[in-house]
Amino acid sequence: MTNGKTFAEKALARAAGLSEVVAGQIVDAVPDVALSHDNTAAIAKIFRALGVERVKYPERLAITLDHAVPAPTTMHATNHAETRKFVEEQGIANFFEVGRGICHQVLSEEAIVLPGQLILGADSHTSHYGWMGAFGAGLGRSEMAAIWATGELWLRVPESIKIEVEGELPTGVTSKDLCLRIIGDLGADGGLYASVEFHGSAIPKMSLESRMVIPNMMAEFGVKNAYLPPDETVFAWLAPKWAKRLEIRDFRPVEIQSLISNLQSLALYPDPEANYSANFRYDASSLEPFVACPHRVDNVKPLSQVRGTRVQQAFIGTCTNGRLEDLAAAAEILRGRKLARGTRLLVIPASSQVLNDALARGYIQTFVEAGGVIGVPGCGPCMGNHMGIPAPGEVTISTANRNFRGRMGTRDSEVYLASPAVVAASAVKGVIAGPGDL
Repeated sequence: MTNGKTFAEKALARAAGLSEVVAGQIVDAVPDVALSHDNTAAIAKIFRALGVERVKYPERLAITLDHAVPAPTTMHATNHAETRKFVEEQGIANFFEVGRGICHQVLSEEAIVLPGQLILGADSHTSHYGWMGAFGAGLGRSEMAAIWATGELWLRVPESIKIEVEGELPTGVTSKDLCLRIIGDLGADGGLYASVEFHGSAIPKMSLESRMVIPNMMAEFGVKNAYLPPDETVFAWLAPKWAKRLEIRDFRPVEIQSLISNLQSLALYPDPEANYSANFRYDASSLEPFVACPHRVDNVKPLSQVRGTRVQQAFIGTCTNGRLEDLAAAAEILRGRKLARGTRLLVIPASSQVLNDALARGYIQTFVEAGGVIGVPGCGPCMGNHMGIPAPGEVTISTANRNFRGRMGTRDSEVYLASPAVVAASAVKGVIAGPGDL
């Protein structure tokens, strides 16, 4: 046993105001950001039942409307209205309306979360923020109500798992494929309540949008949080967005460099001699496209083994793979082609910024000309609320993160998970296929 500290131990020590903590220890942590979305109205009812009228730190709350947008039913519309009323009553500045996009994408774009910070969210994919080296963890509605009331929450410091990824991903293989391989190998509960750290030469070679996929997908590995070491690319991406949030209007290089230095000082890195409960190594160059088959995310097979499976619906979007890079990969495949007869394509950008960028680059026109349908930035059919719910007996291939029975709203349907390129190619062929099959 050494005295070295993991990322989780350092992050939760900072959040708890302690000099150090160890795995298994219970701490009272103060989150820098508390996230909720369409479930805010339900949390507010629990909050008021506590007998508290005002949230402790309104400036630390961030709320988006993203899971059922635009409101598909009167019930959802009422929920949104109650959320807006709560936001006004409490003076919550970080509120994002219908159409702005998915919470995890929006909070990243707005630089509301920063490296080394603790963000607790009433959403299971809050592990997403590990892409920038933040500690993100999902929790329940009652816990979020407690945070609103007290500004803190007790947490158990998780044990840590180290995953080293060396080499470089081959052409046509993505970080989504890496995640599916890991989950397929180690099981959907292989990282249960663990802090999973990603290291190795392959990580900094990935684009930031590719890196964002990894901690997001690790929610399907059962983790408490996931972490990628932040580097200069992360800091340079966040700095101008942070400047805008701080209302710094002079974007001189010296000002941006000052913010980069501040971000560097916030970042946390595990010690070389830190203790891990398990270590795994992957060679990125040996990976191939993978597909998660019904009805478990760890039912993972190489694309070659499921090629030719008939699909009625293809869906590109979600907090996992709805970013500009993902739309670009799909547009490249769909350009000049048409969807297969009997197969429909739904594309939902992760945010309004992604939508604007995709419009400027012509991706949206490509999707429409191919026969695709464009949805309002948000979660769309991922959780089965609306916009793309399959019919009984239908098969959907999706870039989302979950495929359990009934996930997309219809119990007697099947969902396959894959990268955006594979989903786009499948939409053209009408069967599960890769870009090389076109």
